[in-house]
Amino acid sequence: MPLESQFKSDLIDELHDSFPGCIIFKTDVQGFPDVFILFHSKWACLETKRSSHERYQPNQEYWLEVLDEMSFASMICPENKEAVLHGLQQSLAPRRATRVSKCVKVPLGELY
Repeated sequence: MPLESQFKSDLIDELHDSFPGCIIFKTDVQGFPDVFILFHSKWACLETKRSSHERYQPNQEYWLEVLDEMSFASMICPENKEAVLHGLQQSLAPRRATRVSKCVKVPLGELY
């Protein structure tokens, strides 16, 4: 099983590949998720763990819950990586382009 630091490093490389142009911050604030991702006008946070059996540090579950209500936040480990990355992809995907109806010029005399 890889060390958490190696898993985090590999994950960040994968995030850069999956979300070209994204900005990633590795945070070092007690209880706050490890990885903060900015992508276009959206953001997400990930708490990396070496395995799904690792314990949370104080406030980690709190911040994941609060941040997930605002945007996307999750714990990620090798066991749930694919599912979390799928959710992240859905969350950071651009919204469907706005549909603009075509303008048709109509002479004023034909409006009535």
